[in-house]
This record gives sequence, structure tokens and C-alpha cells, in this order.
Amino acid sequence: MRTFPISEATPLRFAGPPPAACDVVVLGGGVIGVMTAWHLAERGLKVVLCEKGRIAGEQSSRNWGWIRQQGRDLGELPIMVESLRIWKSLAQQFGEGLGFRQEGVMYLARTEAEMQGFAEWLGHAKALGLDTELQTAGQVQAAIKGAAAPWLGGLLTPSDARAEPWVAVPMLAEGAVARGAVLVENCAVRRLDRAGGRLTGVHTEQGRIACDQVVVAGGAWSSLFLRAEGISIPQLAVLASVAATESLPEIYAGNVADDRFAFRRRLDGGYTIAPGASHDFFIGPDAFRHALTYLPVLKKDFRSTIFRPKAPRDFPDGWGTKRRWSADQTSPFERMRVLNPAPNMQALADVQDSFAAALPALGRPKLKAVWAGMIDTMPDVVPVIDRVAALPGLVIATGMSGHGFGIGPGMGRVVADLVAGNAVGHDLSRFRLSRFSDGSKIAPGPTL
Repeated sequence: MRTFPISEATPLRFAGPPPAACDVVVLGGGVIGVMTAWHLAERGLKVVLCEKGRIAGEQSSRNWGWIRQQGRDLGELPIMVESLRIWKSLAQQFGEGLGFRQEGVMYLARTEAEMQGFAEWLGHAKALGLDTELQTAGQVQAAIKGAAAPWLGGLLTPSDARAEPWVAVPMLAEGAVARGAVLVENCAVRRLDRAGGRLTGVHTEQGRIACDQVVVAGGAWSSLFLRAEGISIPQLAVLASVAATESLPEIYAGNVADDRFAFRRRLDGGYTIAPGASHDFFIGPDAFRHALTYLPVLKKDFRSTIFRPKAPRDFPDGWGTKRRWSADQTSPFERMRVLNPAPNMQALADVQDSFAAALPALGRPKLKAVWAGMIDTMPDVVPVIDRVAALPGLVIATGMSGHGFGIGPGMGRVVADLVAGNAVGHDLSRFRLSRFSDGSKIAPGPTL
């Protein structure tokens, strides 16, 4: 069984070196950083994206590949609708290789409480003109060939889509370069440079880059980087395990999930499968620091969380990970170029069992690849998209909470216009940084 291919061993695509100066530095080569760079370059700004390891080496290539409007937080939903429109245009530009297919997303319910949750979210979907519909048990049985699970019904959004993330995000990176962005891999940003209370540049392992704006889109590493600069955000990370099956007959062309397992059809004829709700959490210093802030979401997700007492060495919230360093010192971002956690094999074995029980005609699927990723999350399961008032020129775009791949093109457009000083076209109050310090009640988004 081979593991996921994007790692430090993957050849460099964007070797640099970076220029000495630009308008904006984007920190992080995931889909949010890549699409922010894409849109900034389209607006005529000189942008440099610095990635400590490989473009899409972490969660942006390790996710399920879903592009979904369904189940989104209401603050995110308008941006996600825009993002789907952008995905359609990207598919026209890049062709079949992107893996874009509009085959729908269907959530399945085993309980009446789940069906009630679907019905409540449906009202919001209809208000925004989505094509979402409740499904009866009979409709589910008719749609999924050979289904044997006792599903009471489902929620279906036919216009939702999928793509192949480990292919799509590097392709989008090439598109950003074609528009004038400079991307540099193996180039960790160590520290910010500032003067007179403003940003004046960044210090990277390949030297200083002068700039007056920086976007921190570092995924699971964002909190560690920002804390070293005196900026605290209550971001944590959870481990999500995923597997790819060998080729199997098509039972459903779209994306499906219930509380036990999820699957989507892949271009190679297999399925990407994963636990439907469970994830692993490594307890570290930030977990204690932000424990009270996370209580509301923890109460909702406690049973689906597998707690581990210690993160592996050099992880962002590892007990031994350095929290302070200077611009001329090796940073934690160089010590771990690509965050490549081991998957929870027991969780994946449980997924195989659940898959076989629900779809007995296919049996227990054989796996040809397994991997895991660290999902950057926030206490209310929605990101921080905001300027930092205490440091003019600094923009934070992190905490996508497992939604980044699908919403990436639209969110990149929003962040680019925020940086450029243009109207963003959406209400960003749900994503403001101050919500964690101004006394606002933490309101977790939907767990659909």
C-alpha cells in the first residue's frame, strides 16, 4: 500500500529565488494562498507566495475533494455560491484534468433528528436559490445502487461538485504564475519586518522581501507564526484520515456522507473514503490555552473526537515545538517542510466495514493509498478573514475548518480584494478577528 504522494520528496515546481521586493507577500501555498495570489496578480499587484514546503503539500491536497454549498455556515454560503461559479470557469480554462464534475452532494440520515437538521438547513438553502432538496428513503435507495443501510432519507444538492485536489491545486498554482504571481517553494517566512508600527517586509530563509502587505494563509501553521509576532488567534488543528480504494463499479456518481463514512467517485474509477464525522485531536499547549473558547463546539463534537495526549515531534502544537525564534534562526517551518501525519488506521478500517455493511454488493473495499491531513479549525468552525488592526498591512486568512478546497477560489477573490482595498461584495462580519475578544458569544456553524 503506497502513501499519499505529495511530500518533501516531491520535486520542486517553483524553485525561486524570490525577488527582493513586491507589493504583497502571501504566506502559505494551499488553495487559499494560491487563489489569493491568482486574484492579486489579476488586479495588477506584484505578489510573491512563499511556501515552506510544497504547493498543496498539506491539507489542500489531502482533503476529500468536495466542492459543496450544502451544509455551509450561513456566513460562508454566499462566498461558496460564488466559488462554485469560479470553479465552473476554471473547468472551462483547464479542461478535464481538473477533475471537476457537478454530480451533487448527498447527506444521509439514520435518525429523525438528522432529518430534522436537514430540513432546517433546507430553508436557508432555498432562500439563496440553491437547488437543495430533501430525499426520501426510497429516493436514496433508487439513487445509490445496492444500498442496504437503514437510511431514513437525505439532503441532496445536485449542483454541488467535486475535483481532484492533488491535481487541481498545483494546476491553479500554474495559473497564478501565468497571471504574474511569483511562487517559491522551500521558502519559509520566518518573521515579519516592521517599522513605525507598520509592515515593511518579511524575513524568509532565502532573504528579506520588502513589501507593505502580508497575507497569512498558513493553514495549521498560522497560529504558531502569528503568536511569534504577538498576535493570538484561537486556532487548533485536527487530524483527518482518508483512503483511496482500488477501482470499483460505480454505485453513485456524486459525493455521499453519513455519520459513519463518506465517499466520492474518483477519476481513476475508485472511491475516496473517510470517516463521516470522527477525527483525531492532539492535545498541546494551544489546546489548554484556548480550552474555554472551544467549549461550545466541543460539547457538539465530543463523541466524534479521538483525543491523543501528545502530537508528533515538530507539529505546530507539539509540546517541544519552539514558540520564539529570530529572523536569522531556523524556524519550526523549516524543521517540518510538509506536515504529513500518519492516518488513523483503525478509523479507516471502521470505514471499510461501514462501507461494506451499507453497500454489500461491493463488499469491503481494498485500499491502494492512505493518508491524513491536519485541518486548521476555529472555535465556531468558520475562518478568520480580516485585517489586523494592531499591525496595518497584515491580513489573516486561516481557519477554513475543512472547507478550504471548495471555497478556495471564491475566498481567494475576497481576500485579494480585501488586500487591494476594493469592495469585497460580501458581509465579512462573521469572520472578523475581534469576535474572540469583544465579548461576542461563540456560535458554532452547522455540523452538517
